Amino acid sequence: MYAIVKTGGKQYKVAEGDVIFVEKLDVEGEAVTFDEVLLVSKEGGVVVGSPAVAGATVSAKVLKHGKAKKIIVFKYKSKKNYRRKQGHRQPYTQVQIEKINA
Repeated sequence: MYAIVKTGGKQYKVAEGDVIFVEKLDVEGEAVTFDEVLLVSKEGGVVVGSPAVAGATVSAKVLKHGKAKKIIVFKYKSKKNYRRKQGHRQPYTQVQIEKINA
């Protein structure tokens, strides 16, 4: 059984027990619920929502918050002595999928 969940402007294919990295969530507690479930696959077949499956939720447990590896943004124009170097670390939340309710 798996589901496709939308959070943070991205879509993730999840199954029970999966550990995924999503865009940073502002949650203080240990549990989070994803309400925007786009697709649910179970033994009876596949249920596709338009745009979301009615009544379907995915429960997850927050494992940790953190920052991804640094990427370097380097802007350069040849022959004009223009160079700008900037680093960026994207914040994330690591969650473990506990239950798919459909």
